[in-house]
Amino acid sequence: MTVLRSIGVLAVAGAIGGFLAAALAAPVVTGAGLSAKNVALTFVDLPPAPREEPLSQVTRLLDRNGKQFAQFYEANRTTVRLDQVAPVMRQAIVAIEDARFYEHGGLDVKGTIRALLTNTQAGGIKQGGSSLTQQLVKNILVEAARTDAERDRARAPNLGRKITELRYALAMEEKYRKDEILEKYLNIAYFGAGAHGVEAAARRFFSTTAARLTLTQAATLAGAVRVPYSTDPSLGDRQQARLRQRRDIVLDRMAGVGLITRQEATAAQRTGLGLRLHPEPGGCAESAYPYYCYYVQRELLTNPAFGNTAAKRQARMSRGGLVIRTSLDPLAQRAAEQAIQRRVRPEDTEVAAEAMVEPGTGRITAMTASKRFGRNPGNRKNGARTTFNLAADVLHGGGQGFQAGSTFKVFTLATALRQGWRFGDGFQTPGELTPGQGYRDCQGRRVNDPKTTVYNASGEGTGGPHSLETGTWKSVNIFYMMLERKVGLCNVVKTAKALGISRADGTPLREVPTFTLGVNEMDPVTVAAGFAAFAARGRYCRPLAIVEITDRAGERTQVPPACEQGIEREVADAVNWVLSGVFTQGTMRGQSLDRPAAGKTGTNNGYTSAWFAGYTPDLAAAVSVGDIRGAYRYPLRDVEIGDDYYGAVQGASLPGPIWIDSMRAALRRTRPSGFPGPDMSRFGGGFTPGLKEALEAEAKARRDQDRTIAHRRRFAFPWPPFHRRDFLEPRHRRDVPGQRQRRHRVNWRYR
Repeated sequence: MTVLRSIGVLAVAGAIGGFLAAALAAPVVTGAGLSAKNVALTFVDLPPAPREEPLSQVTRLLDRNGKQFAQFYEANRTTVRLDQVAPVMRQAIVAIEDARFYEHGGLDVKGTIRALLTNTQAGGIKQGGSSLTQQLVKNILVEAARTDAERDRARAPNLGRKITELRYALAMEEKYRKDEILEKYLNIAYFGAGAHGVEAAARRFFSTTAARLTLTQAATLAGAVRVPYSTDPSLGDRQQARLRQRRDIVLDRMAGVGLITRQEATAAQRTGLGLRLHPEPGGCAESAYPYYCYYVQRELLTNPAFGNTAAKRQARMSRGGLVIRTSLDPLAQRAAEQAIQRRVRPEDTEVAAEAMVEPGTGRITAMTASKRFGRNPGNRKNGARTTFNLAADVLHGGGQGFQAGSTFKVFTLATALRQGWRFGDGFQTPGELTPGQGYRDCQGRRVNDPKTTVYNASGEGTGGPHSLETGTWKSVNIFYMMLERKVGLCNVVKTAKALGISRADGTPLREVPTFTLGVNEMDPVTVAAGFAAFAARGRYCRPLAIVEITDRAGERTQVPPACEQGIEREVADAVNWVLSGVFTQGTMRGQSLDRPAAGKTGTNNGYTSAWFAGYTPDLAAAVSVGDIRGAYRYPLRDVEIGDDYYGAVQGASLPGPIWIDSMRAALRRTRPSGFPGPDMSRFGGGFTPGLKEALEAEAKARRDQDRTIAHRRRFAFPWPPFHRRDFLEPRHRRDVPGQRQRRHRVNWRYR
């Protein structure tokens, strides 16, 4: 469109506008704020083209392999260039919406005269005469609106809004080429069924792309633009019938203007719609990995790195058209999900959650929980679903967390080794301890608790000599309370903080004598990242889910790991050596990962929660179990979880097996590797008075017990011709009335 031609169009528009205003529409035009005298000036003295906000587009989440697993959007839209739209689609939209689009300068004079005459006689807007450029202007104004009032003004059915639209359209024609205007229109138009723009519409209606649309598909989409709500095919048969009528109208129009033959139009009209509706769910509830999705969403909304204000972060996420590559590993994710599903049901009030973290980078490879993500029917609090991200902290959508229990003993162990303690070093321990003196927090305040008495948990004994190793392997509470006092409570807290430990609820850590027993409520992501630092030889890395962001312009931004040396490499090596013994001589004895591994069980006082946290050189993970209704009100005693009954849930009885199964499956494609050995010149040669004798006495007692058991088994049934099972029958423990039978607790009795 040349400048001279545009001026000619403007002159005609001014003359027509003046004539119509004086002869037919004086009252209406005057009501719009214009007189017949200055109508021509209105159309000649044009404003700048309307300000165009970046179109809202879909933000997509990809796993580490590049496969999409979630998306966010304010409007389901993916912008495309005009050459990425099938020519037949361009022809169809022009034919039905503005057949003279390439001939006029933004104002379709014939259509406008017809519409103005009809509307003036009717006393309001009854017929549309908008050019495609005018429709683009209207969509731009609606898209830029941020309030309901602004949107209402952009859609107002009055001549004042229409004249404003015309003026902007003429300005747009001066600023852009025709193909640019058509491209903008195809990307901004709403086609129905939640699809904004032709690319999203092609995917939503036909599971294809805008570049591959056929004649009938293009005519269908072109027909939907004018009445997108009454032709929404996802709503039912009536809307689909209306959509077909609109398609046939488009085909007739295309034939009428010579874009296709009458035979082609008739043949296309005889076919069905050929819909292949493709769902386009938005948000995490519809994601394949909802807990991981929710973590990423909360990171985008809360991290200042993604925007200075909450409003900017929200807009960038829901409108930005970003492609976000995450560190989610589908293999590890499925392994964690299946390990939990085998042992904990979504309907159980007891919940299990797990997070996996890559040592040396902090990249979160998996995150899941036993409950399904979402709201329960009627918004019930207790059900098979939850909206809390049970594997994460409050900042990332989690709850208050569960007390981490004896997993925290590892920070006291690391502190002792850093201060010069050696393997074998230890001391005598009593059967109970009152922390009445010797404990100070990092503010220098005495935090003794003379009214509390701490006991060893079941299986830890009533006291005696213990070294760093035996105290860890047996998870002896009294030993670690005394060790914490010797190395300094504040020093232990500093070690934990250096490895990223913070409370799940975001409040400061409780610096109390029982810190080493895990009184702080934690989340699996934080604990897994802390333990991953030991696997990485003391290098702590902040948990990381987002590794790369590609913006709508195609520019990529890498998100590097945020790491620092939390503890010395040699201290981490020594911790790994001690924690490896948990599997061979400690609380996890008999449960093997079949590769070098280290870890720590966590069973809380009163069995309010249970944990296992552990790692290999390649992967770390933490599993928590507790009652979602409240850990203190509902301890893990005398409970049925999944298909199993537990007299009391300990770290080794439920979290441990979940950890073993999930880690084994997650690492099945990873070659086993070992930990560097400890520096024995620095850490070897310790001594605990009386420990050797105590261990020898314990071993003798165990041998005597084994011989007694073997003797009893040998003489319990002296009739050699018969098998023992011939005299036994199974007797299942019965459930309480109203509950199903527990299948896995079986006793044997005589007939």
